[in-house]
Amino acid sequence: MASLARRPFHANHAPYEDRQDDPLAKVLQPPPDESPEQRARREQEANEAHRVSLQIDEGIQEDRKAYERRKKAVKVLLLGQAESGKSTTLKNFQLAFTPAHFRNERLAWRTIIQLNLIRSLKTLLEVMQEEMAHPTEAPPPPPVLSEKARGKLPMGAPVPLSVVNGVGPAGKPPPAATRSVRFSTQPASQAPLTDVHRRARMRLLPLLKLESELTLQLFPELAAAIAQGQSLEGAVPANVSFTPALTATKEVTVRAGNGWKDVLGKLQKEKKGKQGQSLIDELSAVLDASKEDIVGMWEDRAVKDMLRRRGIRLQDMPGFFLNDAMRVSAAVYEPTDDDIVRARLRTLGVEEHRFTMESGASGSEWYIYDVGGNRGMRPHWIPYFDDVQAIIFLAPLAFNLMLEEDSKVNRLEDSITLWREICGNALLERATLILFFNKMDILQATLAAGIRVQKFVPSYGDQPNDVVHVVKYFREKFRGYHKRLSPQARPFYCHETSVIDTRATAVILVGVREGILRAHLQSVNVI
Repeated sequence: MASLARRPFHANHAPYEDRQDDPLAKVLQPPPDESPEQRARREQEANEAHRVSLQIDEGIQEDRKAYERRKKAVKVLLLGQAESGKSTTLKNFQLAFTPAHFRNERLAWRTIIQLNLIRSLKTLLEVMQEEMAHPTEAPPPPPVLSEKARGKLPMGAPVPLSVVNGVGPAGKPPPAATRSVRFSTQPASQAPLTDVHRRARMRLLPLLKLESELTLQLFPELAAAIAQGQSLEGAVPANVSFTPALTATKEVTVRAGNGWKDVLGKLQKEKKGKQGQSLIDELSAVLDASKEDIVGMWEDRAVKDMLRRRGIRLQDMPGFFLNDAMRVSAAVYEPTDDDIVRARLRTLGVEEHRFTMESGASGSEWYIYDVGGNRGMRPHWIPYFDDVQAIIFLAPLAFNLMLEEDSKVNRLEDSITLWREICGNALLERATLILFFNKMDILQATLAAGIRVQKFVPSYGDQPNDVVHVVKYFREKFRGYHKRLSPQARPFYCHETSVIDTRATAVILVGVREGILRAHLQSVNVI
């Protein structure tokens, strides 16, 4: 090669492109009989081809830069079964570290929260319909109290008949919420559903129609599944028949990604009907007009007694806003941060969220992946996340509940099974595992109700049935699997959380973020 480099350059060796014997010269030369129009078209096509080539080169450069940025970014995987709180944890991350981005999406969440409210109302109306068709047996009526004893009733006792009839204490009108809808006047244990309830239910039915229309816009696959009566892949397990009734009781569901926000934005601009309202505007208007009926229905004694007899606790279900119905239904309603965190939106598939920290480690880039919690999806995602620095594993201590997609599988048992799989997976051996015992508020309520852990977890034995001992027992269980199954030694982190408590969760997430950043910097040999 050196001898070739020293060879003298001879003038008769013209540049290759100028040689007459260039094998491509004849191909590249324009036709000898080319007209001016043909020449102009040829040059235009050549210029366009050159532009496309430059665009492709620029795209390759951008992809290379994005790949380099991605290698330096912090990547976190949110993992847990359905309804474990993954999406809520993500919203807490955004609220704590990217507040400006979080608040820019308020308008989209307003519609989702209103759909959550209508979904709870829908369940309530369906239970009422069943009660009217097949009444449950009421318990024996309580003894009749004397007027003297009745005057000493505590708050929450049945409202006196005079108030229901529009006359309050000392002849004054009762509060507006009491006047608006007059339902039951009997004590709770004796109050059946009447024609008053039936008429109120009929007045609320238009809301359900609007909710169905909007839901189908957000998730079009539902329409085809309902029409065909088939299972919707990814929405419900394949072994569960997909029926309109099943669909009606499910949560607000969307495909992964930001497509649902684009759909809501498009629907907001589409004006229909004589009044020129969008579907979203119409939903808000009907909801505002119905708010007194909704509040009256939810606070009615006969309705509450019906739910109690049937063992239904709507307030324990995700996306519950009936206690805030008057505020959420108002025409001027604007969601608070807590409202958005509490909102329930079920996502199907894997979501990637990329954001830049606005506080703390300002400027650092993070990718957070929210993986669908359905059991059938788990075998497919592990190979794609072998480069994550941390896995936040959400495990509510729901020892007395079963999975929605498989009523024979205990939720806590399923969480432990998934935890063991993650701990022992060689592809994830470099990831830091952070365990969240989520929904601690529900655990406290469950134990306070007298439900014993030993009944569902015999190995718990006769230990005290309180939060401290229950958490300690399961923490050691999870710690043991973490230590025995991990391919290499790694630290064990465990936090007790209730991610709908944004302030307490923010404190925990700051510590989690610092720990993840420290481990990430160590992995790239910065510290």
